[in-house]
Amino acid sequence: MPPKAKFTRDQIIQAGLDIVRKNGMEALSARALGTELGSSARPIFTVFQNMEEVQDEVVKSAKLLYAGYVRKGLEQDLAFKGVGTQYILFAMQEPKLFQLLFMSEQEQAPPVIHVLSALDDNYKDILLSVQEGYHLPGDKAEQLYRHLWIYTHGIAVLCATNMCVFTPEEINSMMVQVFRGMLREIKQENNNGQEQQ
Repeated sequence: MPPKAKFTRDQIIQAGLDIVRKNGMEALSARALGTELGSSARPIFTVFQNMEEVQDEVVKSAKLLYAGYVRKGLEQDLAFKGVGTQYILFAMQEPKLFQLLFMSEQEQAPPVIHVLSALDDNYKDILLSVQEGYHLPGDKAEQLYRHLWIYTHGIAVLCATNMCVFTPEEINSMMVQVFRGMLREIKQENNNGQEQQ
Protein backbone atom coordinates (compact mmCIF):
# COMPACT_ATOMS: atom_id res chain seq x y z
CA MET A 1 0.00 0.00 0.00
CA PRO A 2 1.52 3.39 -1.02
CA PRO A 3 2.20 5.88 1.78
CA LYS A 4 -0.58 8.38 2.49
CA ALA A 5 0.18 11.84 1.13
CA LYS A 6 1.03 14.29 3.90
CA PHE A 7 0.40 17.31 1.66
CA THR A 8 -2.02 17.88 -1.19
CA ARG A 9 -0.87 18.57 -4.72
CA ASP A 10 -2.12 22.17 -4.41
CA GLN A 11 -0.25 22.73 -1.12
CA ILE A 12 3.00 21.58 -2.69
CA ILE A 13 2.49 23.71 -5.81
CA GLN A 14 1.66 26.76 -3.68
CA ALA A 15 4.78 26.22 -1.56
CA GLY A 16 6.83 25.94 -4.77
CA LEU A 17 5.29 29.12 -6.13
CA ASP A 18 6.09 30.93 -2.86
CA ILE A 19 9.74 29.85 -3.10
CA VAL A 20 10.01 31.04 -6.70
CA ARG A 21 8.28 34.33 -5.86
CA LYS A 22 10.92 35.05 -3.23
CA ASN A 23 14.09 33.61 -4.73
CA GLY A 24 13.51 32.60 -8.36
CA MET A 25 13.19 29.22 -10.05
CA GLU A 26 16.80 28.22 -9.35
CA ALA A 27 15.92 28.16 -5.62
CA LEU A 28 13.19 25.54 -6.10
CA SER A 29 14.64 22.23 -4.91
CA ALA A 30 13.23 19.26 -3.03
CA ARG A 31 15.03 20.38 0.11
CA ALA A 32 13.74 23.98 -0.16
CA LEU A 33 10.24 22.68 -0.78
CA GLY A 34 10.43 20.43 2.29
CA THR A 35 11.65 23.36 4.40
CA GLU A 36 8.85 25.60 3.09
CA LEU A 37 6.31 22.91 4.03
CA GLY A 38 7.95 22.28 7.43
CA SER A 39 8.85 18.73 6.49
CA SER A 40 11.46 16.57 4.83
CA ALA A 41 11.47 16.30 1.04
CA ARG A 42 10.07 12.74 1.13
CA PRO A 43 6.30 13.63 1.27
CA ILE A 44 6.64 15.60 -1.97
CA PHE A 45 7.41 12.43 -3.86
CA THR A 46 4.27 10.66 -2.67
CA VAL A 47 2.42 13.19 -4.85
CA PHE A 48 4.90 14.04 -7.63
CA GLN A 49 7.19 11.73 -9.60
CA ASN A 50 10.11 14.18 -9.64
CA MET A 51 11.09 17.85 -9.28
CA GLU A 52 10.61 18.53 -13.01
CA GLU A 53 6.92 17.80 -12.55
CA VAL A 54 6.77 20.21 -9.60
CA GLN A 55 8.56 22.90 -11.65
CA ASP A 56 6.12 22.45 -14.55
CA GLU A 57 3.18 22.93 -12.19
CA VAL A 58 4.75 26.02 -10.64
CA VAL A 59 5.18 27.53 -14.12
CA LYS A 60 1.51 26.78 -14.88
CA SER A 61 0.51 28.50 -11.63
CA ALA A 62 2.64 31.54 -12.48
CA LYS A 63 0.95 31.71 -15.92
CA LEU A 64 -2.48 31.56 -14.30
CA LEU A 65 -1.54 34.37 -11.94
CA TYR A 66 -0.31 36.47 -14.87
CA ALA A 67 -3.49 35.68 -16.83
CA GLY A 68 -5.45 37.29 -13.97
CA TYR A 69 -3.52 40.52 -14.57
CA VAL A 70 -4.31 40.32 -18.30
CA ARG A 71 -8.02 39.78 -17.63
CA LYS A 72 -8.06 42.84 -15.37
CA GLY A 73 -6.45 44.88 -18.16
CA LEU A 74 -8.90 43.61 -20.80
CA GLU A 75 -11.83 44.69 -18.59
CA GLN A 76 -10.75 48.34 -18.72
CA ASP A 77 -12.29 50.82 -21.17
CA LEU A 78 -9.01 51.08 -23.08
CA ALA A 79 -8.32 47.35 -22.99
CA PHE A 80 -5.00 47.34 -24.86
CA LYS A 81 -3.59 50.11 -22.67
CA GLY A 82 -4.98 48.26 -19.65
CA VAL A 83 -3.11 45.09 -20.62
CA GLY A 84 0.16 47.01 -21.05
CA THR A 85 -0.25 48.65 -17.66
CA GLN A 86 -1.05 45.30 -16.04
CA TYR A 87 2.00 43.71 -17.71
CA ILE A 88 4.23 46.32 -16.06
CA LEU A 89 2.35 45.99 -12.77
CA PHE A 90 2.94 42.21 -12.82
CA ALA A 91 6.67 42.88 -13.32
CA MET A 92 6.67 45.29 -10.38
CA GLN A 93 4.59 43.17 -8.00
CA GLU A 94 5.89 39.72 -9.00
CA PRO A 95 9.43 40.36 -10.31
CA LYS A 96 10.68 36.76 -9.93
CA LEU A 97 7.59 35.33 -11.64
CA PHE A 98 7.90 37.92 -14.42
CA GLN A 99 11.54 36.91 -14.88
CA LEU A 100 10.52 33.24 -14.99
CA LEU A 101 7.82 33.79 -17.64
CA PHE A 102 9.29 36.58 -19.76
CA MET A 103 13.03 36.77 -19.15
CA SER A 104 14.13 33.13 -19.29
CA GLU A 105 16.50 32.13 -22.04
CA GLN A 106 14.67 30.25 -24.80
CA GLU A 107 16.01 27.03 -26.32
CA GLN A 108 15.30 28.44 -29.76
CA ALA A 109 14.46 32.09 -30.34
CA PRO A 110 11.32 32.57 -32.45
CA PRO A 111 11.34 35.21 -35.21
CA VAL A 112 10.11 38.55 -33.86
CA ILE A 113 6.89 38.21 -35.86
CA HIS A 114 6.00 35.09 -33.80
CA VAL A 115 7.41 36.11 -30.42
CA LEU A 116 4.10 37.19 -28.87
CA SER A 117 2.18 34.03 -29.72
CA ALA A 118 5.15 31.96 -28.48
CA LEU A 119 5.56 33.84 -25.19
CA ASP A 120 2.04 34.74 -24.10
CA ASP A 121 -0.90 32.33 -23.82
CA ASN A 122 -3.20 35.39 -23.80
CA TYR A 123 -2.00 36.52 -27.24
CA LYS A 124 -5.29 36.00 -29.13
CA ASP A 125 -7.42 37.89 -26.58
CA ILE A 126 -5.00 40.80 -26.49
CA LEU A 127 -4.74 40.95 -30.30
CA LEU A 128 -8.54 40.97 -30.56
CA SER A 129 -8.69 43.92 -28.14
CA VAL A 130 -6.36 45.86 -30.50
CA GLN A 131 -8.38 44.98 -33.61
CA GLU A 132 -11.72 45.88 -32.04
CA GLY A 133 -10.53 48.85 -30.02
CA TYR A 134 -8.78 50.63 -32.90
CA HIS A 135 -10.59 49.21 -35.96
CA LEU A 136 -7.46 47.74 -37.50
CA PRO A 137 -7.11 44.71 -39.79
CA GLY A 138 -5.35 41.69 -38.26
CA ASP A 139 -1.88 42.36 -39.69
CA LYS A 140 -1.89 46.03 -38.62
CA ALA A 141 -3.25 45.17 -35.17
CA GLU A 142 -0.46 42.62 -34.77
CA GLN A 143 2.13 45.16 -35.89
CA LEU A 144 0.89 47.71 -33.32
CA TYR A 145 0.72 45.06 -30.60
CA ARG A 146 4.27 43.84 -31.33
CA HIS A 147 5.81 47.34 -31.33
CA LEU A 148 4.04 48.37 -28.14
CA TRP A 149 4.92 45.08 -26.44
CA ILE A 150 8.63 45.62 -27.18
CA TYR A 151 8.44 49.07 -25.57
CA THR A 152 6.30 47.90 -22.64
CA HIS A 153 8.54 44.88 -22.11
CA GLY A 154 11.53 47.21 -21.81
CA ILE A 155 9.83 49.18 -19.03
CA ALA A 156 8.72 45.96 -17.32
CA VAL A 157 12.26 44.49 -17.41
CA LEU A 158 13.66 47.68 -15.84
CA CYS A 159 11.07 47.35 -13.07
CA ALA A 160 11.49 43.58 -12.56
CA THR A 161 15.28 43.89 -12.23
CA ASN A 162 15.11 46.95 -9.97
CA MET A 163 17.10 49.00 -12.50
CA CYS A 164 14.89 52.03 -11.97
CA VAL A 165 11.52 53.11 -10.61
CA PHE A 166 8.69 54.72 -12.55
CA THR A 167 5.64 56.42 -11.11
CA PRO A 168 2.25 55.37 -12.52
CA GLU A 169 2.02 58.82 -14.13
CA GLU A 170 5.38 58.39 -15.87
CA ILE A 171 4.40 54.96 -17.17
CA ASN A 172 1.07 56.28 -18.43
CA SER A 173 2.66 59.28 -20.16
CA MET A 174 5.39 57.20 -21.86
CA MET A 175 2.97 54.55 -23.07
CA VAL A 176 0.45 57.09 -24.39
CA GLN A 177 3.13 59.02 -26.33
CA VAL A 178 4.56 55.91 -27.99
CA PHE A 179 1.12 54.42 -28.63
CA ARG A 180 -0.22 57.57 -30.33
CA GLY A 181 2.83 57.84 -32.56
CA MET A 182 2.68 54.17 -33.58
CA LEU A 183 -1.09 54.21 -34.15
CA ARG A 184 -0.83 57.31 -36.34
CA GLU A 185 1.99 55.73 -38.37
CA ILE A 186 0.16 52.42 -38.81
CA LYS A 187 -3.13 54.05 -39.79
CA GLN A 188 -1.28 56.23 -42.30
CA GLU A 189 0.43 53.15 -43.79
CA ASN A 190 -2.93 51.37 -43.95
CA ASN A 191 -4.62 54.32 -45.69
CA ASN A 192 -1.77 54.64 -48.20
CA GLY A 193 -1.98 50.92 -48.94
CA GLN A 194 -5.73 51.14 -49.56
CA GLU A 195 -5.31 54.14 -51.90
CA GLN A 196 -2.74 52.26 -54.00
CA GLN A 197 -5.06 49.27 -54.54
